Amino acid sequence: MAPVRRIPRERGGWWHAHVCPAHGLELDHGDPLSGRFPEAGALCARGCRVDSPAVRGAWTVLAHQAWARRIRVLAERGDDAEAVRLLTEYADLYRELAAEGHDGAQPWMLRGRLFHQALTDAIWAVNVAHAVWTLADRGASGTEALLPLLDELERAALDARHVLIDRGDLASNYTTWLTAAGVAAGRAAAAVRGTPWDGAKQWLDGPHGLYAHLRACVGDDGWQWEGSTYYHGFVLRAALLALRGTDPAALPADVAARLVGMVDVLAALATDGGVLPALNDGPYRRVPLALEWLELCALAEQFAPTARLAAITARARAEAGDADDGLDATAGGWFTGPPLRTGSGAADSLTVFEDAGYAILRAAGVHATLAFGPHGGSHGHRDKLALSLYGRNACWQPDPGQVPYAHAEFRDHYAGSAAHPAFRVDGAEQAECAGRLIARDATSVTAEVTAAYDGVRAVRRVGAGACHLVDVLTVSVEDGEGSGERALTAQLRPGVGLDVEVQPAGPVRTTWYGDDEVLHGWHTASVPLRPVTRPGPGPADDPQLARAWVDFTAHGTRLVLASVYQAASRGPAVTGVRLTTDGVEVRFADGSSAVHGTGA
Repeated sequence: MAPVRRIPRERGGWWHAHVCPAHGLELDHGDPLSGRFPEAGALCARGCRVDSPAVRGAWTVLAHQAWARRIRVLAERGDDAEAVRLLTEYADLYRELAAEGHDGAQPWMLRGRLFHQALTDAIWAVNVAHAVWTLADRGASGTEALLPLLDELERAALDARHVLIDRGDLASNYTTWLTAAGVAAGRAAAAVRGTPWDGAKQWLDGPHGLYAHLRACVGDDGWQWEGSTYYHGFVLRAALLALRGTDPAALPADVAARLVGMVDVLAALATDGGVLPALNDGPYRRVPLALEWLELCALAEQFAPTARLAAITARARAEAGDADDGLDATAGGWFTGPPLRTGSGAADSLTVFEDAGYAILRAAGVHATLAFGPHGGSHGHRDKLALSLYGRNACWQPDPGQVPYAHAEFRDHYAGSAAHPAFRVDGAEQAECAGRLIARDATSVTAEVTAAYDGVRAVRRVGAGACHLVDVLTVSVEDGEGSGERALTAQLRPGVGLDVEVQPAGPVRTTWYGDDEVLHGWHTASVPLRPVTRPGPGPADDPQLARAWVDFTAHGTRLVLASVYQAASRGPAVTGVRLTTDGVEVRFADGSSAVHGTGA
C-alpha cells in the first residue's frame, strides 16, 4: 500500500532547530510529504531520537517546503488537476493559519506568517507562485480561486521588505527572496487575471527593487557581500528566479554585469570536479543544498553560461541521489532572450577577489583557497589567512562549513579560529577583522592581517610551482601592547585521513588521503617546534567524525612555517624542503630545484 501523504496542518518554525542536541548533526528528514512528524522522534545518524516543540516546528518547515517544491514539479510536468487541488488546499490553510499570532518566533527574527521567519515564507511562496504562474500560462482551470492567496503572498513580502528597508537592510539576503516572492506572486496573479503585470517599479527597478538591492549587496568582484559560498548562491538563485520571463539583454548594464560576475565567482571557486568550498557560513554537505545548486546551475546556464558549471551540476546530481526530482530539468525557457554570452573558459591559475578577500590558486592538481577579506557579518568566520586545500574531488583541508544554527555550541566552534587551517596566538580566538592583499603576480599571492591579535602581524604567501604549491605563513609579534614572547600557532585541519611523520632531520612529512587522490606535504620552520597532533571534529556535516588536527606552535616573537604540497604522481617528486636566507628551497628527484620567496 502506498504511504498516505498530506500537507501538514501546522505552521512551521525555524528549520535550523532540526539538529541533534548531542551530536550537532542535522536530523533525518524522513518522508516530509507524509505530513506527520515521525512517531518515535526525528532520527539522528548517531542513533538518537529527538522530539521537542522546536524540532517538530523545524520538521514542519521542511515538510511545507517539500510540498511547495512537489507542487511546482507537478505543475511543470503538466499534472494540472493535482497541482491545482494542492494549491487550493494551501490557499485555505494559509487563510486559516496566517491570521494567527506568532508566539514562537524568536525576537531577532523577521517574522513570517506561515513560518516563524519571513525568509522561510518567501522561499515557500516562490515555489507556490511559480507553480501557479506555469499553470496560468497553460490555461489550467481552477487557478482563479488562488488569487486571494497570491495577492496575500505579495502583500506579505512587501510588508516584510518595508521592515528591512526601515532597518537599513537593503543589502540583506532576505531582501532577495522577499523580492523573488513578490515578483512571482504578482506575475502569477497577472497571468491568472490575463492582465499585464504592473509591479516592475515596485519590485525590479524602483528604489528598493531587485536592481537597487543587487547594486547594494554585490561587490565589484562579483561576490555577495557576506563572502559565504552558500549565501552567494542563495542570493543569485533568488535573483534569477525573480527574473523569469525577462530578456537578459534588457537588464541595466551594471545589474547584468553583477549577475554575470556572481556566476563567474562560482565557476572560479569550484574545483575541476565541481566541489564548492564552504567558505564562511553554510552547509559543508547537504542533500537539499545539492538540489539548490542543481536549480541554480540550470538557471545560470540560460543567463550567462560557463563550461565550469557542468562539473558543479554533475557533482550536485550525484550528491542529491534519489532525492533528485528533476525540477532543474523543467526550467528551460526561463528567460525570453538568449544568454548574455556563450559558455566558456578554463579556470585561471590564479584568481583574486579583492572585495571579498579570497585568492584561488591551482597548481598541478592542487586547488587552494586563501581567505583574507572582511569578516562577513553574522555569517562570517574568525579565519583570517586560512588556507584550504582541495584536489579535483578530494577535500584534503577544506573550509569546514557550518552546522544548523540552533546548535549554539557547534555553531560557535565552526565559526571559530580553532576549526580552520589558519593561525592563532596564545590559543585565543582571532578578532573579527579584515586582512588585506599586499602583493600578487602571475603565480603567487600575499596577504596580511594586523588586527586579529593585538600587537601581532601575520603574512601568508601562497605560490604555484611547476608541480607543487608553496605556502609560507609568518607570524610576528610587533611593538605595542602585549608585545614579547607569545605562543604562535599554525594549524592543519584535514578533512580526510592524515599521517604525520617526524624525522631526525629535515621537514615534518604529512600524507593526506582523499578517496582517490593523495596529497604529500613537507613542513619546515624558522625555529624548533613540535607538530602536536590530536583528534578534533571534522567538517560540519558530521562533527563526530574525528580528524587529526595538527598544531605547529612556537614560543617567541616570530614564526615562519614553510609548507610544500604536491599531489601524488604530479611531476618529479619533492625530495627536500628547507628555509634559506633567499626563501624556500624545494629540491626534486630529477636533480632540479626551485626557490620561492617568503612574502614577509
